[in-house]
Amino acid sequence: MNNESIRDNLRTAYDRAADLRERSEVDPWKVDERNRFLALLRAERATTLLEVGAGTGVHGAWFAEQGLRVVATDLSPAMAEHCRAKGLEAYEMDLLSLRFDEPFDAVFGMNCLLHVPRAALPDTLQVIAACIKPGGLAYLGQYGGIDREGPWDGDSYRPPRFFSYLTDEAMLQEMKAVFEVLRFLAVALPQPDEHHFQSFTLRRPA
Repeated sequence: MNNESIRDNLRTAYDRAADLRERSEVDPWKVDERNRFLALLRAERATTLLEVGAGTGVHGAWFAEQGLRVVATDLSPAMAEHCRAKGLEAYEMDLLSLRFDEPFDAVFGMNCLLHVPRAALPDTLQVIAACIKPGGLAYLGQYGGIDREGPWDGDSYRPPRFFSYLTDEAMLQEMKAVFEVLRFLAVALPQPDEHHFQSFTLRRPA
């Protein structure tokens, strides 16, 4: 599959699933992850946050409730509309199309990189970093810990989504090429599986 067909399939799949995902509860371990990042944002007096792959805006709305000025982006028009319904400034953008006039203090992305083909990951991380002020922070987390890439035939979404899982070592190498890695944590999932969640707290070099 080429990048364009991957994006088109993801857009269609998430447009169709937007209302269902809006009704989903946030997993407790994800709440812990964003609480930890918020503490760091407050310690460094960050005030502006870009959420990439924002989905329905549940995380972005929460950060906004904590006093941050949040801008949300998502590939799916239906997802972006859910973000706007929560009062967020939201744009329909894929990760390689992120463009803003002013950089943000920080970026937050939960489970969006797992849809980026491995060959496109270096450029994607560079584009994300360019949205952050020098010395600014980023949180990027995704499922991984295994080496696998391609559509998931057992996916309940239609069309089936493309996933790219990297081992911890491979993902660390990609992150270190662009960011200073402040913290990496392999988060065990509540339902035992072959993969886990890769939690990265990062800084754009000054």
